[in-house]
Amino acid sequence: MKVEIYSDIACPWCYVGKRRFEQALDRFEGKDGVEVVYRPYQLVPDAPEQARPHREWLAERYGPQSLAMDDRITEVGKGIGIDYDFDTAVEVNTFRAHRLLHLAETEYGPAVQAALKERLLKAHFSEGVNVGDVEALAGLAAETGIDRERAAAYLAGDEGAAETRAALDEARAIGVTAVPTFVFEGKWAVQGGQEAETFLQVLRQVEAETAQRITPLAPPAATCEDGSCAI
Repeated sequence: MKVEIYSDIACPWCYVGKRRFEQALDRFEGKDGVEVVYRPYQLVPDAPEQARPHREWLAERYGPQSLAMDDRITEVGKGIGIDYDFDTAVEVNTFRAHRLLHLAETEYGPAVQAALKERLLKAHFSEGVNVGDVEALAGLAAETGIDRERAAAYLAGDEGAAETRAALDEARAIGVTAVPTFVFEGKWAVQGGQEAETFLQVLRQVEAETAQRITPLAPPAATCEDGSCAI
């Protein structure tokens, strides 16, 4: 079974969704036959190239009331082992990080890509790392088994840029409008950071080839609320 997860490093609910899906996968009887691949999506394609403090950027873009979303997701994270630190987090364009994930998948395989995805999310949301910086990204890549010099050279040039843009365009073309979105076998889609039990049920349905098409939830009116992030 192939599961393609559309998500953004800058999406807090994507971190929740990843963690809950992994909890479900650990309980799934057929987990050894599941291949998980991460696909790129950018919530804010025009995000700044120079990192800015998260809270400052969020309030400026969505208004002061948006800061309450940080409190909600922080509480959700505590229950599944995620330590959000929005006081130190910085916002930056995630395109370069998505390129690095493309390198991980194509040259090292899905398992290394998944490890890198986890490391990027933790770095961004818990450690205040600038995930748009080449040296920082190369260091994170090395921690997951990717050759540091290869990663740095790759990011310093344009390798993977065209492929990453094409993948971003494809996400829009197939109707992904909010993340995380989980696509099972290219047929069934589940949107949002659902509970682990929901993901487990879907895994079992797909394995049995009896699932009805699961229609993605309507994009929320506000950004990053109630389980997913939307434009």
